[in-house]
Amino acid sequence: MGFVRAIVQAYTDRDLDPSAALQTAQITPTELARADARVSAAQFEALNAHAMQELDDEALGWFSRPLPWGSYGMLCRASITAPDLGVALKRWCRHHRLLVDDIALRLEVSQGLASVWVEERHPGVFPEPALREFCLVSTLRFLHGYASWAIDSRLALRAALFPYAAPAHADVYPLMFPGPAQFDTPQARVTQAGLCFDASYLALPLRRDENALRAMLQRALPLTVRPYRRDRLLGQQVREALRAPPAKPLGGASAGIDSAHTAHALAARLHISARTLHRQLQAEGLTLQTLKDEARRSQAEDLLRRTQRAIKQVALATGFRNEKSFARAFRAWTGQSPSEFRRQAQPDR
Repeated sequence: MGFVRAIVQAYTDRDLDPSAALQTAQITPTELARADARVSAAQFEALNAHAMQELDDEALGWFSRPLPWGSYGMLCRASITAPDLGVALKRWCRHHRLLVDDIALRLEVSQGLASVWVEERHPGVFPEPALREFCLVSTLRFLHGYASWAIDSRLALRAALFPYAAPAHADVYPLMFPGPAQFDTPQARVTQAGLCFDASYLALPLRRDENALRAMLQRALPLTVRPYRRDRLLGQQVREALRAPPAKPLGGASAGIDSAHTAHALAARLHISARTLHRQLQAEGLTLQTLKDEARRSQAEDLLRRTQRAIKQVALATGFRNEKSFARAFRAWTGQSPSEFRRQAQPDR
């Protein structure tokens, strides 16, 4: 409801009555007055659509000058012909500067991590903390929603960083940003907010054309309100999660890939449900068991190549209950027994 009140503030600042907008969204004055009230995604979408057109300002009063209806559509059109997401985001950031002076967007890439930053160019431009929060959140949601739609993939986030203390409604942030939200962090400097994600997404080609864009712009707000579900890089994210050690090893030793990386544990780490995890992997032609076997094979080969651990210890470390089942699986993977693989990998030992 805090974001609803920010929209109502935009009406108040212009001496206009928000009643029609609130009625369209079926939000009562009683609900508006409740500090702990919530609205649905459909209500918020309806409120945004009505207010943006009635105020002729897609920024809803955030900036020193309004953004006429169709401004964000212009950003979409400027980037839809890009060959990949990286170029599209660069165009989005560049053209956004033509619309407003109050904030600037930029894309940074470093060590496999991509970040989109929103910089407040005139600190103090937002007199109300709630309006500042609404602006930064909405600016990042607009960009994130469009990017996910353009590549037909949920842009999974490593982090969403905000330069202010956690608000009372901080629990809704995971619904808006598919990744951990962090507040008052050193990375989110005083006048910046940002989204960080795997740089591999930047190489994904845009899967939409101008015809699809025209259809999307007829009802674009769901992209900024509702999280995009499909993720074309989910398989890679699962591989990375399987390579990482368990968060809480049992008994001080590795619990093995099977027991420590269950579907529910992996799904929670990736901020999706276990059901969604299985469904999206299937859409990529993968299964969780296939990825687990791939990770176990890689771990086993690494241990056999670099260490002198007993075969039984390697079997336990990679999630097998005994040496016999490990040897059978390893031969199916490589055509060799673990001992034969070690002899070839360590010829001088």
